Amino acid sequence: MNIPNLLTLARLVFIPLLVILFYLPFAWSLPLTAALFGLAAITDWLDGYLARRWDQSTPFGAFLDPVADKVMVAVALALLVERFDSALLTLPALVIIGREIVISALREWMAEMGKRASVAVSWIGKIKTTLQMVALLLLLGTPPGTWVANLGMMTLYLAAILTLWSMLRYLRAAWPELTRSL
Repeated sequence: MNIPNLLTLARLVFIPLLVILFYLPFAWSLPLTAALFGLAAITDWLDGYLARRWDQSTPFGAFLDPVADKVMVAVALALLVERFDSALLTLPALVIIGREIVISALREWMAEMGKRASVAVSWIGKIKTTLQMVALLLLLGTPPGTWVANLGMMTLYLAAILTLWSMLRYLRAAWPELTRSL
């Protein structure tokens, strides 16, 4: 157990706290929910940075980090779908969650084939993740209908577009292996 892995575990602990804060009936609960999500997003970046910098990458961390990220994002999106109760938010949420499931399965399958490097994280994925985190931070911290929530919604749509683009790139990279296995 090292500091990067502890940061990843902290992100998992943040998830139920995020849900509790989200549902508290106080005016300060939305900004605090957003602040906790922001802290979790920072730990996502920090654990990877420290693991590389201190040469503390572990198989456990490599497994748990993407799981913690995907669960955190999926929970935040589910909370927001309920709050906004709108197809305008549900559509990008479904795109993002669906893509994460497809790409996670694809990465696992490619790893079993010894070809994990062909579906490694790309720069598009990094930009997508940044936009997604910013959008969720904005949307979690403000009620629907505000200019900040509208900015968050636009940012979420940009993230969803990059989500589809990166998924197509991953599928194209894996296509030779996929068709060979049919």
